[in-house]
Amino acid sequence: MFIGNRIDFTKEFIFTKGIEGPAVDSKGNLYAVNYKEEGTIGVVNSKGKASLFTKLPKGSIGNGIRFDENDNMYVADYTSHNILLIKKGTTKALVYAHDSTMNQPNDLAISPNGILYASDPNWKNETGKLWMAKDQKLHLLEKNMGTTNGIEVSPDGRRLYVNESVQKKVWIYDISLDGSVKNKRLFASFNDFGLDGMRCDEKGNIYVCRYGKGTIAILSPTGVFLKEIRLKGMKPTNITFSNDYKKCYITIADRGCVEVVKLK
Repeated sequence: MFIGNRIDFTKEFIFTKGIEGPAVDSKGNLYAVNYKEEGTIGVVNSKGKASLFTKLPKGSIGNGIRFDENDNMYVADYTSHNILLIKKGTTKALVYAHDSTMNQPNDLAISPNGILYASDPNWKNETGKLWMAKDQKLHLLEKNMGTTNGIEVSPDGRRLYVNESVQKKVWIYDISLDGSVKNKRLFASFNDFGLDGMRCDEKGNIYVCRYGKGTIAILSPTGVFLKEIRLKGMKPTNITFSNDYKKCYITIADRGCVEVVKLK
């Protein structure tokens, strides 16, 4: 097991247990949802100082966050079945796409051409859906999956990874030119603990949050287990990287904070 140099990036419990969606903008600022209270987004500077970035519209609670190449922010709003858009230089959330048949959009991934993908679990039934958001419209790609959660696009934009928390499986698809997916196959599976957020590093390795185990599992682009990072908290919900890929930031539900790991 690879221990890594993991430390607290923010103070404990300044985020709620719903802390999720870490994402870094082009300037290196880190964002995560549910700062001090549900329905907010917090921003953390390079020194780990957190402050309120914005409050989402009434009734909306964020989960996954992604930035496009122009620094526009997209937020999965799981209570109102939306993907929200906060344009660069603003703090007001607008509805980018909505579908009332969504369960509760959880995490987001974005391809190099700007197409968004959203996981959509139904925790009660242990099922889930997979969506594509394109040109402000949501398109259902697959239903009757397991509890879809972590989601990521490979750096070259050719593959989509989706995991199922309860079923402990990671699936891989090929992405077509129009953004649709095909050739679904099993990428990796685990025997214990849940799966949560995922991210690819610049080489295409997959970093998977092991919720309840307190680790990040690292898999190669072919699904081979490489190593594991031990965290301080036991409930990592999601992960992202600094822009130079020398650090990863992990949101920790049981500690209400962000941990940072310096990568070797």
